[in-house]
Amino acid sequence: MSVLRPVRGTHDIVGETALRHRRVIETGRAMAARYGYHEVATPIFEFTEVFARTLGETSDIVTKEMYTFEDRGGERLTLRPEYTAGIARAFITGSLGRQLPIKLFASGPMFRYERPQKGRLRQFHQIDIEVLGAPEPLADVEVIALGARILAELGLADQVVLELNSLGDPASRRVYRDELVGYLARYRDDLSPDSQDRLERNPLRILDSKDPGDREILQGAPSLADALNAESRAFFAEVQAGLDALAIPYQINPRLVRGLDYYTHTAFEFTTTALGAQGTVLGGGRYDGLIATMGGPDTPATGWAAGVERLAMLLAETPAQARPIAVVPIGDALMLPALQLAEELRAAGHVVELGFRGKVGQRLKRAAQQNARYAVLVGEDELAAGTVVLRDLDRSAQEQLPRTGLAARLAEGAS
Repeated sequence: MSVLRPVRGTHDIVGETALRHRRVIETGRAMAARYGYHEVATPIFEFTEVFARTLGETSDIVTKEMYTFEDRGGERLTLRPEYTAGIARAFITGSLGRQLPIKLFASGPMFRYERPQKGRLRQFHQIDIEVLGAPEPLADVEVIALGARILAELGLADQVVLELNSLGDPASRRVYRDELVGYLARYRDDLSPDSQDRLERNPLRILDSKDPGDREILQGAPSLADALNAESRAFFAEVQAGLDALAIPYQINPRLVRGLDYYTHTAFEFTTTALGAQGTVLGGGRYDGLIATMGGPDTPATGWAAGVERLAMLLAETPAQARPIAVVPIGDALMLPALQLAEELRAAGHVVELGFRGKVGQRLKRAAQQNARYAVLVGEDELAAGTVVLRDLDRSAQEQLPRTGLAARLAEGAS
């Protein structure tokens, strides 16, 4: 019989990895709540059309990376490669209501079939922020500020750089697209195969090419900033003014783009050099045309997604876990009273370990291995007298005290 193994590009989230993941997700959830965002969860799989229509029928994600299958009813379904499309679908179908603006936080697993590498897996996790129904530049400022706040709370503010660009409104993008295609067409044969393909279907994505030859050609390309009309320039100026007012530093990156037509105005990424080539840890922008593209009402929107695995890798240290209290019965006959005491302490908010078997010495040894702060010994004499023995495992000292005062004594020792 062959040995069972995890699927390539997946991993088990246990131990230190689980603590780091939890720190990222709980920090995101707490900071989002502080900004007035409500948590939402959409299905892990949707009808394939939800993603094919929003990500672009010819995009790499749709053509090469999506996990798509046919269920027993003959429906074509896809494991979600990103969160935004599912949230937009939920808005259109009425699950989120229609009282605008709507401010949402989500977290969970995503799935893409791609070559696994550092910080990039086939099943990966994201935290996600979306604001639906807010056309104002201030909404862009707020989602960026929330991202910056989460990174700061994680201790990562000094490890990332905020890169910012304006994609302009649809009119500006059309003008620039024609200028860019006209320029790149002169170098068609010198472009990389991927860029040659993108020239026909998604030319703005060429600006993000990592191919050295492409980057040399792009040095002479027309600037998107020069194609922005007055309305687009004013919108971008308000975003920058908001970030300046909050003292959030940023760098303008004229090559930062989103390729699909429903993206407008602000595009941004928080990047790092600490993860090699996989430098983006949080990115997003404004996508005013997405919900209309999906058949819903014309609804402005903005948001971002951040990779949990990448952020977890950047944490300086593994988050500390609350040290448990070990309840130790002196003999098997004391198991039920020990069980009752353990539940009382848990109800009082303590982390409590109660082993299922073993002599006193074995239980105390296990308590030390679990980094327990205290051991509470329950014996027949103590049970009869209404007392317990509290052993301080750090100081190798112990005391006898009334059972009714145990919770307060433990709280005092934890302070």
